[in-house]
Amino acid sequence: MTGAASQAYGEAWYWDERYRKESGPFDWYQKYPALAPLLRLYVRPHQRLLLVGCGNSVFGENMVHDGYQDVVNIDISSVVIEQMKKKYHDKPQLKYTKMDVRNMSDFESGSFDAVIDKGTLDSIMCGQNSQEHAAKMLGEVNRILNDKGVYIMITYGDPSYRLNLLKDLQFWTVKLHVIDTIDIADRWERSSKKTWDLTEPLPLQDDSTSIINLLGPKPDVHYIYVCIKDNDSARVELKVEINEADK
Repeated sequence: MTGAASQAYGEAWYWDERYRKESGPFDWYQKYPALAPLLRLYVRPHQRLLLVGCGNSVFGENMVHDGYQDVVNIDISSVVIEQMKKKYHDKPQLKYTKMDVRNMSDFESGSFDAVIDKGTLDSIMCGQNSQEHAAKMLGEVNRILNDKGVYIMITYGDPSYRLNLLKDLQFWTVKLHVIDTIDIADRWERSSKKTWDLTEPLPLQDDSTSIINLLGPKPDVHYIYVCIKDNDSARVELKVEINEADK
C-alpha cells in the first residue's frame, strides 16, 4: 500500500472504489472467534452495539450467530453498505447505515452500550489532519455511548501513540489488553516467544514505559484499548488502571 493510498483511507471515494473491486468478505486485524472471549467480558448479548467502519466483514454476522441481538454497522462507503444490506436482508439483528464516524448525528446521544472499532481510528490516523479527525471521531463515540458504555478499539497503535490521544480527551477509564497477531502455525515456529492472556488487562501507567518493559520492542500483538465512559463526577478525568503489584 502506497503512502498516497493510505492517506485516502478517510475518504469515501477510496473505499467505494475498493469495494467495487473487492466484493469478498475481509476482516481487519482479528476475526470474531479470536476476540469473542474479550467481548463477552464487556458486552452483553442484549445490549445495543455499534461496529464502526464495518466494511464487508463477517464480524457482525458472527456476533449474531453467537447470540448478540442488536448489531448496528456503519461505514463511509455507500457501495459496501448497499452490498451488506442485500446480503443480510433476512437478518433483522444486523442493521447497516452509511455514515461517517466523525459525524454520527443521526444517532441520539447515549443510544449505544458499546462501540467496536477494528482499524477505523488507525485509518483516520493515516490521513491528513489526523489529530483533528481522530478527536472528532472519539468525541462522537463518547457522545453516543451511554454512561458506563464501552469503546473497544483494536489497533496496531501502542500506548506511546494511542494513550495520550485517549487521555487528552478525558472521557474514559482505560484498560489495555493485547492479542497475538501471529497465527497458529507461526506459534509452533516461534514457541519461545511469550503469548498473552487476552482476558487479562496489562498494567498500564500514565506513559508507555510499563508496556514497553513488559512486551519488549516490536511485539507481535494487536493492542486492544477498552475505554469505559465515566461521567459520574463533575470533572471527567481519565483514570488509568494500574495493576495492584505496581501500586
